[in-house]
Amino acid sequence: MLIKANNASRFVWASTTSNLISKYPLTVSRNAHHSRRAPVIPHTPIKIFREIAQLREWRRKQLLDHRSVGLVPTMGALHEGHLSLIRMAAAENHRVVVSIYVNPTQFGVHEDLDSYPKTWEKDCDMLRDLDKELAGDGNNLGSVAAVFAPTTGVMYPSGRPSQEIDGKGSFVTITPVGEFLEGASRPTFFRGVATVCMKLFNIVTPEKVYFGQKDVQQTVVIKKMVKDFCLGTEVIVGKTQREADGLALSSRNVYLGTRRRKVATTLSKVLRVAETNYIRGGRSRDELLGPANELANLLLLEQNQLLAHERVKFEVDYISLADPDTMEELEDVDETRGAILSGAVRMLPVESPQPGEDLGLSDGPLVRLIDNIILKPVK
Repeated sequence: MLIKANNASRFVWASTTSNLISKYPLTVSRNAHHSRRAPVIPHTPIKIFREIAQLREWRRKQLLDHRSVGLVPTMGALHEGHLSLIRMAAAENHRVVVSIYVNPTQFGVHEDLDSYPKTWEKDCDMLRDLDKELAGDGNNLGSVAAVFAPTTGVMYPSGRPSQEIDGKGSFVTITPVGEFLEGASRPTFFRGVATVCMKLFNIVTPEKVYFGQKDVQQTVVIKKMVKDFCLGTEVIVGKTQREADGLALSSRNVYLGTRRRKVATTLSKVLRVAETNYIRGGRSRDELLGPANELANLLLLEQNQLLAHERVKFEVDYISLADPDTMEELEDVDETRGAILSGAVRMLPVESPQPGEDLGLSDGPLVRLIDNIILKPVK
């Protein structure tokens, strides 16, 4: 639910009233503005900024001290994929800022904004442990210096824009690359991503920003935005982090539950088939995606043959073979440039849930999983 902060037009998230009092402050007191002293994650030097002016004052000092700043944008619910990006940033920058903000404008009207996992205390604990790890590694240039965790009132000072496709507000749109694949399935997604990233880049002014390859189309959109708007930051892409069975790490995996988790590797298996055919010399769309689509159909048939209380139904949104710079579909792969294999599947809510069955967070709503593989140039 939404809890309105006293004497403010800002909102903070809380799952239950027991979470209202937290060992990590969710609001900044008036005195903090006057003293200009930001709170910290307990037992660490990591500052918590919730206001732009305070963060900019700190950033100005880093500039004067000739300290580089790297930014890792997140929506919280941190996992090893996020931590791997933070480690990369700490190896290359004097100071690392981690943003934690669930951005409403990248969610469609009927998407999972309200149920998106919000794990502030756990996130702070993970950053505290990572801070200790980085402190013990002498190979790093820097460490986690700050968390930027603004409210929606701070990020959207004129009011939160509409989530409707034709909604009004101040937006950044990157086309046509943002209109394909994920953009076709989620028409407001990249508009929201580009808008919030432009804001974060303007606020933090990092030398480098770090994104994961799992959201590969997002990285293409952000790179184009940085280039076209002449932004003074470099976009670094880290490898997709996976579970032992190949499932790409995602904050949304907590929705899967036990039954769907066993089938959630379907997409990675399908993409691996196409990758194998590329390694073996296949270059045409039919050679690569034909066997991949056949496997997807076979795996779905296997599930449909099971009893209702055993099976997992899923829908393939798309399997794509795209240009690495434009995300436009390819009929043949240019060996000198490579390509991007990507896909999305919808894991439907389980049928006939059994008493005591682990359905996942929020009783296992529809979960949309994405994944990709980069087909590297061979010449």
